[in-house]
Amino acid sequence: MPQSTPHVTFVCQKNGGKSQMAAALMRHLAGDDVVVTSAGTAPGASLNAQSVEALEEIGVGVGDEHPKALTAEMIEASDLVVVLGAEAQVEATPGTRIETWITDEPSERGITGMERMRLVRDDIRSRVEDLHSRL
Repeated sequence: MPQSTPHVTFVCQKNGGKSQMAAALMRHLAGDDVVVTSAGTAPGASLNAQSVEALEEIGVGVGDEHPKALTAEMIEASDLVVVLGAEAQVEATPGTRIETWITDEPSERGITGMERMRLVRDDIRSRVEDLHSRL
């Protein structure tokens, strides 16, 4: 990473849940020490209400965030692009690293609702904390 403020972009397919959670958690943890953006490869119309609620439970807000499309400019501006899940496909550009996080999916074990969302949140939170320590 360069000596300047690192820029991380979190990406998932719809940019309504996992990437927004990761971005909010990093903003909360790092403050102004990391530039954080999030986007989707096929953005939806709104944020996942349970994702927002799960973050609020631990005192993390999403602010005025909304789903937005990933652009080539976003990738180029980033030092690191973190792709959450296998559904979103992002092509690397010179100078930008890409990490893929395959997050735990509790619904595959029959866990749904807020219990599922808390497990997803906690998995992402652990990964964000690790990433922050590496930055």
